[in-house]
Amino acid sequence: MASVDLEKVLDKAWADRSLPEILAAPVAALKGGSERDGELLREAFGVRTVADLARLKYVRWAQALAALEESGA
Repeated sequence: MASVDLEKVLDKAWADRSLPEILAAPVAALKGGSERDGELLREAFGVRTVADLARLKYVRWAQALAALEESGA
């Protein structure tokens, strides 16, 4: 499993939190994310937390397509 530098992907206020806390956090906990981004994701896709975003089928589909491209398929 790849290592993740939490300081690079999380807002400073969340970088020292536990993984369960981060997954339950609002999308704005992600570096570069805002409260408004969270509102828009909630309105469009029902996403409320970082975990919801990670499990969003559209995100998974896009990741699968990018992985195919990287593998040369």
